[in-house]
Amino acid sequence: MSAATLPVPTASAAPEAPRRRRRGLGNRPGFLVYGLLTAFVLGSSYPLWWSFVVASGSNATRAETLPLIPGENFVRNALTVLDAVPFWLAVGNSLIVASVITLSVVTFGTLAGYAFAKLRFKGRDGLMVSVIATMAIPTQLGIIPLFISMRQLGWTGELGAIIVPMLVTAFGVFFMRQYLVDVIPDELIEAARMDGANQIRTFLHVAVPAARPAMAILGLFTFMLAWTDYLWPLIVAPQNPTLQVALSQLQSGYYVDYSVVLAGAVLASLPLLVLFVVAGRQLIGGIMQGAVKG
Repeated sequence: MSAATLPVPTASAAPEAPRRRRRGLGNRPGFLVYGLLTAFVLGSSYPLWWSFVVASGSNATRAETLPLIPGENFVRNALTVLDAVPFWLAVGNSLIVASVITLSVVTFGTLAGYAFAKLRFKGRDGLMVSVIATMAIPTQLGIIPLFISMRQLGWTGELGAIIVPMLVTAFGVFFMRQYLVDVIPDELIEAARMDGANQIRTFLHVAVPAARPAMAILGLFTFMLAWTDYLWPLIVAPQNPTLQVALSQLQSGYYVDYSVVLAGAVLASLPLLVLFVVAGRQLIGGIMQGAVKG
């Protein structure tokens, strides 16, 4: 081949890799993004830190302007909480209530969500609209008839009266339905049926593995809501208190020591913080997978 026939490199033949790298540099977050995220994290975490600072000080600490340095009285205030209320009984009750409700909501929410998302039956859309419509009704409107029902059943004062009304939630069904409607291809379900799998096996071996990230998110949120619920346990079972009901006893009387009250609040928040730290990776992975599932 002669020199005249050799290809001459042109500007358009420049390597693409450096261009891609240069284009990628513009996608990195800048100072403004990091500044906003830092401000958001500090603003979100300060109330919890303020609670700990007051809980480790005295009742006068809460009157200070933006206290930042914790005191030395947290252990003493925490021991006061343990002596003033049936703390460990309330922790056990809250664990039972939150665990049973979480397991039930995740199980039935996944079952119903799969049925609404992938099964074809008469009246499916109308039933789904009815489920969504119940979310527009304030919970407080049903407290009186629900309490009357629990009293007629003889369940008042029992943990069952707290658990049973929360075994299934409309939000859990709607959340799982919205997740499963696109994440499971219809062809995969048809392939499982052609292999001889019945509805139960198809649900267990096809739907459950695909729904695991959403189940983890729903479980975390449900446990948090059940753990922090106050109004219904106070009404139906004050004699058998959950943790929030027990801690409310710290504010009875004319004088309230807020350092002790906030020490109890910090102790009640520790299980939730541990849960989010342990399950944080699964939570973030589920959110990201749900964001790109389409």
